[in-house]
Amino acid sequence: MLVWLRSIPVLANPVLNLTHRQQHILWATVRHYIATAEPVGSRALADEYNLDVSPATIRNAMGYLEKAGLLYQPHTSAGRVPSDSGYRIYVDQLITPSDTLSKQVEQLLTDRLNSDNWSFEALLRGAAQILSALSGYITLVTLPQTSTAQLRHLQLVQVEQGKVMLIAVMESYETRSVMLDLPQTREASGGEASAASDAEQLDRKLQILSNFLNTHLRGKNLSELAKLDWQELGREFEQYADLLRASLTDLSRRSQPSMPTQIFISGVSEVLRQPEFSELQQVKDLLHLLEEGQDQLWSLIVELPETEATGKRVSIRIGAENPLEPMRTCALISASYRRGTTAIGSVGVLGPTRMVYENVIAVVEAAADYLSEAIS
Repeated sequence: MLVWLRSIPVLANPVLNLTHRQQHILWATVRHYIATAEPVGSRALADEYNLDVSPATIRNAMGYLEKAGLLYQPHTSAGRVPSDSGYRIYVDQLITPSDTLSKQVEQLLTDRLNSDNWSFEALLRGAAQILSALSGYITLVTLPQTSTAQLRHLQLVQVEQGKVMLIAVMESYETRSVMLDLPQTREASGGEASAASDAEQLDRKLQILSNFLNTHLRGKNLSELAKLDWQELGREFEQYADLLRASLTDLSRRSQPSMPTQIFISGVSEVLRQPEFSELQQVKDLLHLLEEGQDQLWSLIVELPETEATGKRVSIRIGAENPLEPMRTCALISASYRRGTTAIGSVGVLGPTRMVYENVIAVVEAAADYLSEAIS
């Protein structure tokens, strides 16, 4: 990480009827546990944090927080550990993501990655590697969703006699293509000169048709390809209307992947060093999910209804809030990168619930901003 947690924050209005003192003690408990991975006792908080109260007062407050379900004791004689609910209060009420770190990360991505000369896929891979190195957790970055990717250019190209290729270039510079068999309009002419003349005429028609398609379809999503009004084509091109309509429909259909968009994953070896993943079976379950369950992960990272409802930039799932069993001891922080106002892909960080949340939120936001700028 580039920075550690900051000093005791200025707290918001009390939540769950917690006093400011109880909120401070909850904040200090979570912070100490994140740093040490050891159950937290009142003496440690009294020694290391400027709480201005005695260990006995801290103990009483921790007891109240335990009754409220925000802390728990893993063993009778042990200190306290934050629960998922405790982390949720910590994330929603007691911390502020670091704007300074967010700017540093965005600048780092700009310096290390070349959005002018690299393919967007290479940028995504590079960003995933940088984020996992910065956070120490697993980074998940999705390719742009084809169904929402917009068209940059369409071109009809003659490839051989009687065959034409329709090439679609997306805003991300991905390409899709469909081969077309041209309708036979007349008997083939004899001689090389006639063949050359026919080819030139066809090239002219294909360019006019390409211009027509670009005029009406540039900037639209692939799902809209079949909705073009073909009545605007002149009589000279009526013979191509049905063929192009069918090919665009086929292009749209084939561009809808049978499985979700690919996810670039980086940082698995880093996160497995965390003490939460000391159990072999837990590691196996998580690795199996990352390797074989990308369709399930994809829906968690990309579908962010809570961000649309709350207006928050990031989605944060903590522990049991994750619907997948291997992730129940993990936290997933994700944000969409966008083209304009349309979310087309996502970047996420997956790690233990004992996560440096304010730093990870800042890192994820910075990466989403960088990728949004790069794809624009």
